[in-house]
Amino acid sequence: MPDPVSTGPIAVLGTGIIGAAVARNLARKGFAVRAWNRSADKAKALEPDGVTPFEDVTEAVRGAAMVLTVLKDGPAVLEAMEAARPALGKGSIWLQLSTVGIEATDRLAAFAGEADLVFYDAPVLGTRQPAEQGKLVILGSGPVEGREHAQPVFDAIGQRTIWVGEAAGASSRLKLALNSYVFVLTHGTAETLRIAEALGVDPRLVLEALTGGQLDSGYLQGKGGAMLSGDWTTSFSLDNGIKDARLIVEALAGTGVRADLAEAGLARFERASEAGHGDKDIAASFLA
Repeated sequence: MPDPVSTGPIAVLGTGIIGAAVARNLARKGFAVRAWNRSADKAKALEPDGVTPFEDVTEAVRGAAMVLTVLKDGPAVLEAMEAARPALGKGSIWLQLSTVGIEATDRLAAFAGEADLVFYDAPVLGTRQPAEQGKLVILGSGPVEGREHAQPVFDAIGQRTIWVGEAAGASSRLKLALNSYVFVLTHGTAETLRIAEALGVDPRLVLEALTGGQLDSGYLQGKGGAMLSGDWTTSFSLDNGIKDARLIVEALAGTGVRADLAEAGLARFERASEAGHGDKDIAASFLA
């Protein structure tokens, strides 16, 4: 299995909450990491961590053996890669970590084919804390040949890699299903606490009653505690929740499956965003 030195430089495009943590963890594990972000100051902030920032995306990818994209959505990923295309090396590996949905993944895979890149559809499961701890779960899809080069990178940023299939898009489909579950837990927690409050019950008793039982979970306690304390520190922004919830609803069009909870959750996120909470954590579903 290749070591960081033999793998060559890695360009990380997008240094938001997840991208910055990914870049830092790669640098800590000995990889030569370059970073680019549309807001250059975010990439520059990683310099003390051993990451080399670039203001020009073409310079960030020039000579890189791998490119990682960790951007908000499909159009943002495609725009960055199109801008970088003149400097992309033929046969370079592209690890696409963003959650962009099925249609966008198909477009990105097509671009990779045109640019002669080896494309891995690899959205990650996890938010700020697991990203910072290098404990993301990577959902990987792509050719078997070449995985030995991608795996050390995944090992540096995650606790586990699940290889979903060889066809691009398989991982993105799984990620949408998993995000649906995350949103159900989030909205369920928020609504349960608000129901207790509306009925004149101290909502803290909800968490106390569930503690240690079959319905208890770390997620319930963490998000519920944040909701009750008014801690909206962003691990997964509510506006990104809107983006991903829409991707779920759109992906199910024509399948015959009615995603009642996804649709209702999307509406709840949208109400909270319209009230000015879009930049807060998805725990702000409590404020809808």
